[in-house]
Amino acid sequence: MELIRETDYGTPPSRSQKTVTLTIDGFEVSVPEGTSLMRAAMEIGIKVPKLCATDMVDAFGSCRLCLVEIEGRAGTPASCTTPAAQGMVVHTQTGRLKDLRRGVMELYISDHPLDCLTCAANGDCELQDMAGAVGLREVRYEAVDTHFRPRRTGGDANPQWLPKDESNPYFTYDPSKCIVCSRCVRACEEVQGTFALTIEGRGFGSRVAAGLAEPFVASECVSCGACVQACPTATLQEKSVIEIGLPEHSRVTTCAYCGVGCSFKAEMRGEELVRMVPYKDGKANRGHSCVKGRFAYGYANHRDRILKPMIRKSISDPWQEVSWDEALAYAASEFRRIQYQHGRSAVGGITSSRCTNEETYLVQKLIRSVFGNNNVDTCARVCHSPTGYGLKTTYGTSAGTQDFDSVEHTDVVLLIGANPTDGHPVFASRLKKRLRAGAKLIVVDPRRIDLVRSPHVEAAHHLALRPGTNVAVLTAMAHVIVTEGLVDEAFVRERCDWDAFQDWAAFVSEPRHSPESVSQVTGVAPETLRSAARLFATGGNGSIYYGLGVTEHSQGSTTVMAIANLAMATGNIGRPGVGVNPLRGQNNVQGSCDMGSFPHELPGYRHVSDDATRAVFERLWGTAIDDEPGLRIPNMLDAAVDGSFKGLYVQGEDILQSDPDTKHVAAGLAAMECVVVHDLFLNETANYAHVFLPGSTFLEKDGTFTNAERRINRVRKVMTPKNGLADWQVTQALANAMGAGWSYADPSEIMDEIAATTPSFAGVSYALLDRAGSVQWPCNETAPLGTPVMHIDGFVRGKGRFILTEYVATDEKTGPRFPLLLTTGRILSQYNVGAQTRRTANVVWHEEDRLEIHPHDAEQRGIKDGAWVRLSSRSGETTLRALITDRVAPGVVYTTFHHPATQANVITTDYSDWATNCPEYKVTAVQVSPSNGPTDWQVDYEEHARLSRRIATPLEAAE
Repeated sequence: MELIRETDYGTPPSRSQKTVTLTIDGFEVSVPEGTSLMRAAMEIGIKVPKLCATDMVDAFGSCRLCLVEIEGRAGTPASCTTPAAQGMVVHTQTGRLKDLRRGVMELYISDHPLDCLTCAANGDCELQDMAGAVGLREVRYEAVDTHFRPRRTGGDANPQWLPKDESNPYFTYDPSKCIVCSRCVRACEEVQGTFALTIEGRGFGSRVAAGLAEPFVASECVSCGACVQACPTATLQEKSVIEIGLPEHSRVTTCAYCGVGCSFKAEMRGEELVRMVPYKDGKANRGHSCVKGRFAYGYANHRDRILKPMIRKSISDPWQEVSWDEALAYAASEFRRIQYQHGRSAVGGITSSRCTNEETYLVQKLIRSVFGNNNVDTCARVCHSPTGYGLKTTYGTSAGTQDFDSVEHTDVVLLIGANPTDGHPVFASRLKKRLRAGAKLIVVDPRRIDLVRSPHVEAAHHLALRPGTNVAVLTAMAHVIVTEGLVDEAFVRERCDWDAFQDWAAFVSEPRHSPESVSQVTGVAPETLRSAARLFATGGNGSIYYGLGVTEHSQGSTTVMAIANLAMATGNIGRPGVGVNPLRGQNNVQGSCDMGSFPHELPGYRHVSDDATRAVFERLWGTAIDDEPGLRIPNMLDAAVDGSFKGLYVQGEDILQSDPDTKHVAAGLAAMECVVVHDLFLNETANYAHVFLPGSTFLEKDGTFTNAERRINRVRKVMTPKNGLADWQVTQALANAMGAGWSYADPSEIMDEIAATTPSFAGVSYALLDRAGSVQWPCNETAPLGTPVMHIDGFVRGKGRFILTEYVATDEKTGPRFPLLLTTGRILSQYNVGAQTRRTANVVWHEEDRLEIHPHDAEQRGIKDGAWVRLSSRSGETTLRALITDRVAPGVVYTTFHHPATQANVITTDYSDWATNCPEYKVTAVQVSPSNGPTDWQVDYEEHARLSRRIATPLEAAE
C-alpha cells in the first residue's frame, strides 16, 4: 500500500459552462471560463510553484511564487488570481521568472528556522518542496531580528519571537515557522466558517493569532483541523505526527461518528494510525472534517477497551475471561435453553446504528432466521423512526430527498429541531457558507442555537416555540401559505393527489390554525410566524432540514408529515436546492433502517406480513420467517419485567444510557436470564450482561455505512482487529453456534445478498463502490450510479399525499410540582452517549453535562452559575451543575446526555410517538432546585457499575 496523495490544483474549479482555450508552455488546454492560470496549468500537468494557494480556498495572491508571463501583457501576474482567457499564451518558466521566484524564496528562508532534519514536517513541507522547485541553493541575507530566534546576538529579548502554543490537545502552533501565507485563516473562514483565526500586527511583525491572541484551546477555534490541513509548513502540526512520524501508507474509509458520513484517509505507519485526513473526493464532506472525525479516534486504543470475551453466571459476579469458542457456545446454549423453557419469542436482539450495513443485516437475519421471531429493534427507531413513517406515508420512501451538495443551490432554509453546528458540523459549515453567500435562514427551535446569531451568520427568523408544539407551528405556516395564495398550484396539480390537497388546504385554512390562534400554545409571535411562512413560500428554492427535535416527540410522525406537506405545497421537491432532509444522528442510522432492523419490516422497508417479500428471504435463507411483527425495545423490557422475555443480544448499543426512563430499562435488563452485550467497552448496559463479546472499531473492519443523504460509503480495514474478529464474524459465529451453518468469507458477500434481496440496493456492490467512490440509493437498473435527488419526475408512491396534521398536546404537562420543560441535545465535542468521545482528549471541552437555565428561572430558585442543582421529574431525579444562559427561554431548561454520571434519561418519561414508539425525549416536565451533590440513586448506581465491571484475575477465575 502507498500513501494516497491528492492533487492540489491551487484554486477551486470554475462552474462556468463556457469554455476557453489557451496555450501554456506550448501546450493547448481548454478549461471553463474563470479558471485560474494555475489550475489550467495543473490540468495538463504543469506545476506552477505556490505557497499561499490551495484548491480548498479562494485565490489570495500573496506569496508571489506563482508568477507567470503572458504574451502581450506587461509584468508578471500571479497565476492563482489571473483567470484564463481565450487565446492566451502563457509561460510559466523563463529566466526572469526563475530569478524572481528564487529572490522571493530567499526572503522566506531568511526568516525561517533551518531545522529540516528534526522538523516533524520534514518530507511533508511545501516550503521545503518549493525551495527545491525554484532551485534555491543559498541564502544571502541574515536578518538581525527574526521570528525564529528567541534572542538577538547581543542578548536582548527579540520582540518578533513567540513560544510554541501547545494548548490544543491535538495540534501545536509554532509561530517561528509561520510564513503568514494566510491559508489557515482563509480555511477557517471559507471552509469551516468559524472565523477564529486572524493575522495580527503589520509588516514584519504580522503573525497568525487565534481569537484575541489567546491560546488555541481557549479561543473560538473548534479544532476541525482545516487550518492544520491547509498549513504548508510545520507551523500547525498534528501532535500525533510529531510523536510518531510521517505516515507511509493510507486507505480511504468513512467516519464512524455522525450521519454526515465524511470520507477520510487513514494515514498509517505499519498498523499504527498517524492521522485522519479528510478526503477531498469524499462526496459528503468535500475535504472537510470536524474535531471528532479528524482527531477523536484515540478510543480505539483506550485502556478501557475489552479485547477478550467474558462470561458470568450472575450480574453480581465478576467477569471471567474465556475463549471465543467458550463464550459463543455459552451464549448459544443459554438462548436455546430459554427458548425451550419459555418459548420461541422469549429472546430477541438489538442492532446498532454504529455498525456497518453488513453487520446490521446479519443481526436481523440472526433474529429472524435463527431465533425464529421478529423481536429485533434498533436505536434508529429511538431517534428517527418518525422520518421513515412520515416520509413513506407522504412520498413513498423512508429517507431524505437530496444530497448535501444541494445546499449550495438553496435560497431559503427552514431548519427545525436540529443544531447542525454541534450535531452535524461539516454539513453546518457548508450551510454557513451558503448563508454568507445570501441564502436566508428560518430557525424553529426552543433554544437559541449558534446559527440563530453569530458574528457572520444570522437567521432571518427565529421561531422560539415551546417544546412539543412543532405541529402547531408548521400547520400555522401552512395556514399562511394557503390563505394568502402562496401555494405552487401548478406543482400540486401535476405531482400530488389533488383531492387530498383540497382536504388539507381546507383543514389548515380553518381560523383555529392561524398564527394568532396558536400563539398562546406555541409562544411564537403571530407576525414573526407569518413573515417566516411568506419567506419560505416566496424566497426561491426552499429546503427543509430537521433533526431529533422533530422526531423525538409524541407527535414526531405528524411533524414529519407536516414538513412534507409544506414542501409539496410550495413546490420544493424534486430538484437541487430544495427538499426534505433529515439530519441523522449516528453514522449508520439510515443504514440500520434500510437493513430491516424494525420488528415489523424486512430489509428495504417491506412489512413482514407481505407473503412475496418473505418468500424472497425464505428461499435464500432456507428458513421460515414469522409473518407477525415482533417486539420493540420497550415491549421487550415490559415483557422481561412480566417474566415472558428472557434473553437479549445487543450489538453496539447502550440502551441503559440512551433509552428513556432508565430505571425501567434497568429493571427489564435485570429480569433477563441471558443478556449478551457485543461492544467495545463495558458500557452501562453491560452492567446487566452475562456474556460480553468484544467488538471491533471502524478502523478494524470492512463494510459500508449509509449516511443521512442515502449515500453508501465504503468502510475499509486499516488495521487488524485487536479482539481478533470483526463484528460480522462474531455474529456469524454466534449464529453457527446455534446451528445456522452460515459461510460468509467476506463482507462483500453479505452486500451481494443485500443487493439480491433489497430493490433499492439492487445495483450495489463493492466493485461499484470502489469504482465510483460512493452511490446513493436507490441504485438499480434505472439508476445504475445511484440517485442524488429523489422524486424528480414523480413521487415514489405516485402522487404526493397531503396528510391532515392535527395538533395534539403531549400528555406530559407542566404544573405546580414540575413547572419547567426539559429538552435535550448534543454538543460539538461529544457524541451520543459519549462511549467513544469521553475516552479521547475531547473531554477538554466538555467534561460533564450541564443544565442550561434562564437567568430569571435561576434567580427565582436561588441558583448560581456552576452550582449543583437537582433536576427532578415524574420519572426520577438526578443532579448536575447549572449553566445560567439566555440561550434558553424562561420556562425551558436544556442539557446534554453524553456522560453516564448524569443519567439524564432517569428524568425522561416513557411517552412516545403515536405511530412508531419513538420516545419523547424532547419534552419532560421538571423542577430544578439547589442541591449539595449527587443523588442517592446516582451514588448507588456508580457503586453498582463499579462492582459490575470487576474482571476476575486468572487465579480468582480458577477458584
